[in-house]
Amino acid sequence: MDNFIHKIKVIFGDRDLRKRILFVIFALFVFRVLAAIPIPGIDSTKLAAFLSNNQFFGILNVFSGGGLSKLSIIMLGVGPYITSSIIMQLLTIMIPKLKEMYSEEGEIGRKKFTQYSRLITVPLAAIQGFGLMVLLNKSGVLGTLTTFSMVTNLIVVIAGSMLLMWLGELMSEYGIGNGVSLIIFAGIVSAIPKEVSQLMFTFDASQIPLYIAFIVAAIIVIAGVVVVTEAERPIPVTYAKRVRGAKMYGGVSTYIPLRINQAGVIPIIFALSILLFPQMIANFLATSSKHILLSISHLLTGFLNTTWLYSLVYFILVFLFTYFYTAVTFDPHALSVNLQKNGAFIPGIRPGDSTEAYIAKVVSRITFVGAAFLGLVAVLPLVVRALTGITAIAIGGTALLIVVSVVLDLIKKVDAQLSMREY
Repeated sequence: MDNFIHKIKVIFGDRDLRKRILFVIFALFVFRVLAAIPIPGIDSTKLAAFLSNNQFFGILNVFSGGGLSKLSIIMLGVGPYITSSIIMQLLTIMIPKLKEMYSEEGEIGRKKFTQYSRLITVPLAAIQGFGLMVLLNKSGVLGTLTTFSMVTNLIVVIAGSMLLMWLGELMSEYGIGNGVSLIIFAGIVSAIPKEVSQLMFTFDASQIPLYIAFIVAAIIVIAGVVVVTEAERPIPVTYAKRVRGAKMYGGVSTYIPLRINQAGVIPIIFALSILLFPQMIANFLATSSKHILLSISHLLTGFLNTTWLYSLVYFILVFLFTYFYTAVTFDPHALSVNLQKNGAFIPGIRPGDSTEAYIAKVVSRITFVGAAFLGLVAVLPLVVRALTGITAIAIGGTALLIVVSVVLDLIKKVDAQLSMREY
């Protein structure tokens, strides 16, 4: 407790750190204000009925930071930006120049890479915005939209998505933590009071054992997320002795800490983004009058409503994206070359290709554990919903994982800033 109070004093006693935290708070306040501004022409009654039992829009609402539940001007949220980032990451596998730009050109290359992601965000926001507008219009939520109203609303939601993307990048640059993750985090946390009030309103004394079981499960999941996120696999490294002038350097033994879950919460977000597309297509085709399109809609809906099949696909996507993101962000070859250049080696392993193969083998093994854990946490609420029939926790595991991961990352960033100021 004393350590916590000391950190608070240091944070608000340091001018630069205080400005960073206050900027994040201000940006989140602006975000919540934007989420409360609706687009014109909404039928509130039909909107509430439309969103009441729709799991797809519940998940999409997580990405919009709660903006979709009110059809705000930021109803698309950071979803298009996340999707564009996924596309760019996938393209690094197929286009070697993009991989060189991202991995080898340093800060300038990453800035170019990010700029391409921003450019792709605009057409993606237009496609997603148009699909949602047409679906909501056919459902009667937006009444009867004229062409002018459709274009106007589409421009507004695209601009809102780009504004939110810009706000997230400002938070990353001038604040603390990842801005996009903080926006999703704020949207999830902002829904907690409403969920608690609904739970209190529908409280049933006969369900107390079930409530206790959910609380215990949540505590176990939170503890598991913290343990797996913080867990490391150390690789011992020894620096060879070198003589420079009259001094001898090296001869020191240390280790390289490899995180079991290096991808963090990104695979969950990637997997959800991919799963949103068939759900959006199914909802869009359900309003068609053509038999073939209705058959496709029923096929997709049947897949999405089959809990075990949906959970299996969700688990596989999370598992694969964990390996994929780890492969993109962690390069065993570059680490092996850096060790060799600095006169370091892993005891019992030859420098060069053997070191690279050893590091890749270790990373592959620990990533398997992290990927399996992320996949289980992601599908656990879906399995519990199938067993208990309670739909309110359909996105609980994903939301909980995002919240815990973002909080842990934020704490680490604050501790890093404090450490820099102490030195």
